[in-house]
Amino acid sequence: MQAIILAAGMGRRLKALTKSNTKCMVKVNGVTLIERMLGQIIKQNVSKITIVTGYEKEKLKAFIATLNVGAKIEYVDNDVYDRTNNIYSLYLARDVMKEDDTLLFESDLIFEDSILEELVSDPRENLTLVDRYESWMDGTCVKLHEDDSIAEFIPGRKFDFRQKDEYFKTVNIYKFSKEFSRDYYIPFLEAYQSALGQNEYYEQVLRVITILDKPVIKAKRIKSGQKWYEIDDVQDLDIAESIFTPDDDEKVYLMQSRYGGYWRYPKLIDFSYLVNPYFPTERLKNEIKANFDRLLTEYPSGLRVNSLLAAKNFGVDIDNIIVGNGAAELIRVLMNEFEGKTGFILPTFEEYRNRYDPEKCVEYMADNADFSYTVDDLIAYFSDKDISNLIVINPDNPSGNYIPRAELVRLAGWASEKSINLVIDESFADFAEEQDNSLFDQELLDENPYLFVMKSISKSYGVPGLRLGVLASGNREMIKRLKASVSIWNINSFAEFFMQIEEKYKSDYRRALSEFRKERSRFAEELSKIKGIRTVPSQANYIMIKVESGKYAAELLKKLLIDHNILIKDLAFKTNSSGYMRIAVRSTKDNDALLGALRTEMGQDL
Repeated sequence: MQAIILAAGMGRRLKALTKSNTKCMVKVNGVTLIERMLGQIIKQNVSKITIVTGYEKEKLKAFIATLNVGAKIEYVDNDVYDRTNNIYSLYLARDVMKEDDTLLFESDLIFEDSILEELVSDPRENLTLVDRYESWMDGTCVKLHEDDSIAEFIPGRKFDFRQKDEYFKTVNIYKFSKEFSRDYYIPFLEAYQSALGQNEYYEQVLRVITILDKPVIKAKRIKSGQKWYEIDDVQDLDIAESIFTPDDDEKVYLMQSRYGGYWRYPKLIDFSYLVNPYFPTERLKNEIKANFDRLLTEYPSGLRVNSLLAAKNFGVDIDNIIVGNGAAELIRVLMNEFEGKTGFILPTFEEYRNRYDPEKCVEYMADNADFSYTVDDLIAYFSDKDISNLIVINPDNPSGNYIPRAELVRLAGWASEKSINLVIDESFADFAEEQDNSLFDQELLDENPYLFVMKSISKSYGVPGLRLGVLASGNREMIKRLKASVSIWNINSFAEFFMQIEEKYKSDYRRALSEFRKERSRFAEELSKIKGIRTVPSQANYIMIKVESGKYAAELLKKLLIDHNILIKDLAFKTNSSGYMRIAVRSTKDNDALLGALRTEMGQDL
């Protein structure tokens, strides 16, 4: 068996990284793509490796000469690389393909060893490597029959997103027998290029071959969890470095520091960021999809109209409420307005504290293992601290500590008497066992002008991609100043449309919350059965746990990510104590996957 690598392209989308180097010389974690690929190919005991070069070919050849590859390397030059596509590069290597069975590679790929090992060991002679389509993928896809024969090739221009669940992405690694190359691929390659020119893709030839009655090529499906990535631009490179870093600690750091966007990671289950797994409903999503064209191409309303929508939805006056591009925008403008000392309860959601002068922060941490506290605890602690503002997250993040509504009203009364601005962030309150607990109440706001009520719609309603939050207060002058501090178009059309229609789905939302509470109870009970893990009571859409025996929490987090593709949140920096972690409550399927991984890592397989 031999190998052919197509490496003639210019890689323009990588910009400065390929200004004077070919694409395969881009480094991932300090190692070039070509060096990594050559090392993997050599392990398969190939007779020789042929590389089709073009752009910056002499630099590439000189670099490969320094590697001491340990296998025969030959080159085929594509001198018109800037005017042709990969069909011509492969055409130039057609005689090589007739000599032996061939492994064919695009040079911009990174993949783990097991993928190539299993392709080579598969007894089927002619295979195209495929993976289940995911949103980060681009390029040619296929549909498969149950026997892995290819039903249809789907080029990018004919991709139908309505059928995406049926698609598999070609990985651009192939195994061809020399008979297949001689009798099928090369004759069709020559004919196709003669008819349609040199600026096409070689996958189109395979597309033609699949039309034949005899299925001479089949698909090899990548196993769940096997890693690969195609590097076309700097974002792809950034993601590939976090996936393939050999340093497990570095991988955890790189993943956690992304703060989202995890749909780009194959099969990762994100227990770090917080969701509502039962809302929105398919019907609500379909209503948004039905209006997608207008929402994408037309401007949203200005701040006044969106404040009116929020006022209608939350039952307060328009002059008492402001809509934000996520709660984060509202936190920023609100904290900029505050002066004097501000009280915080630790551990907490850091966005408020990060937006304030550390010298003016007064911090309270409950003296118990669950970080639980009451209104009486807060009043006793902060009464003599000369604070001007107090931030309370309820349920708190990450502990899940919950204060009942009546007690919050009492706290608001105390704050008004002391002229303390009290911020109650009820972003997670809808998940609490106590229902109808919201402080978005016009009468309550009028009676307590020092009260500010914040809510992240993203978290409660399961739409974090919309970036939508609201803030209400009886202090109309403050709300007026906050509105002057944000852009007139601070939310997008999709977020506005969600506010426009969400009232129609109130009953669905209530049912979703009921289902959620049941799953949280079940999940917490199963977590508590795992020896060495202590669960902290929570009324939010997450559960804080403490690893009390066995593995260190940091090691457990690392093993979950590396071995199980599961990401959870380490709380050591928040709690000043190792062992604490926060776990989002997701669907039953995802929660069971985490439970199984935890049992494995804690040595308690069922």
